[in-house]
Amino acid sequence: MKINKQDIYNALRTITVPGEGENMVDSGAVTNIMTFADEVVVDITIKNPTLQARKKTEVAILKTIHDQVYAKAKISVNVKQEVPPKQEKNEIKGKPIPGISNIVAVASGKGGVGKSTVTANLAVTLAKMGFKVGVLDADIYGPSIPIMFAVASERPLSVTIDGKSKMKPIENYGVKVLSIGFFTKPDQAVIWRGPMASKALNQMIFDAAWGELDFLLIDLPPGTGDIHLSIMQALPITGSVVVSTPQNVALADAKKGVAMFQQDNINVPVLGIIENMAYFTPAELPDNKYYIFGQEGAKYLAMDLNVPFLGEVPLVQSIREAGDVGRPAALQEGSPVALAFDLITKEVVQEVVDRNENLPATEAIKITTMAGCSAVKKN
Repeated sequence: MKINKQDIYNALRTITVPGEGENMVDSGAVTNIMTFADEVVVDITIKNPTLQARKKTEVAILKTIHDQVYAKAKISVNVKQEVPPKQEKNEIKGKPIPGISNIVAVASGKGGVGKSTVTANLAVTLAKMGFKVGVLDADIYGPSIPIMFAVASERPLSVTIDGKSKMKPIENYGVKVLSIGFFTKPDQAVIWRGPMASKALNQMIFDAAWGELDFLLIDLPPGTGDIHLSIMQALPITGSVVVSTPQNVALADAKKGVAMFQQDNINVPVLGIIENMAYFTPAELPDNKYYIFGQEGAKYLAMDLNVPFLGEVPLVQSIREAGDVGRPAALQEGSPVALAFDLITKEVVQEVVDRNENLPATEAIKITTMAGCSAVKKN
């Protein structure tokens, strides 16, 4: 006897896979049927991984075909388990932080260009202007913000907000600070894989009592890696600032940093580029400028990439000394460094205002592969 394939399909429409509501044909569980005279081969895929479900499915198919099609049919049933798509592991989930108006990521393509120094000085300058400011040190493997704010020996306290225990950021110079450096010893290396780093960032972002902030600056680690993606998956970033020095090797990496934010699946507005160590001015020759690392390299890069140039920071000894003792150089009223950061910070604020007026609110990105001023509006 030659068995008709359509008869097999009709028979299997009368039964379901254990635990699933629709019949196994219309649900798509039956992936293939082959017939050879009195022989039948049924390929089926089920979601239930248990051996019991596989056995029940096989028995149900055998019985149904024997009862409804041909009692003496020789039947082979190949049962496969449906493998769900692999989900990217990341502890951080994208959502805004209540009370925080603008989140600015400060990044650099390479290390050693003064990104953390720029972040610290931007923060204290914003605070001097009357804004409510916070800094999240997202450089998990090399946190330096606690040293720059003279709070390396401090430890965040626990406070209760709306019945939930939260970390209270450490505050100095009018800036609220959180860093993994508060939770590790000075000589302790942080040797974590990506998921552990993401979990630590998750806690510092969402389990912290930031309160009302006009700006939260995020000091990102160098490069374009896992931490950057985690942060941008976690938060709707208002905009990004890229820091570079003038020499070509730094500019090449800064270009990659800008490209990261401008990727279609990231699309974080680039507020502009800051050139650090732009020129050297010795104390005894305050009117002289020596372009040790090249002249206006970051400015030309900004022009090439069609992004704003936010200004330049001179290479002066006081910046290094101020960072080492934990008092950002921008606090030295009237100094060349303070004047430089005043101009740069005003440019950053203006870019944020323009961005919020002309662009839609940024959303936290979803990556499935790979890879106090009334003018400043909320995201």
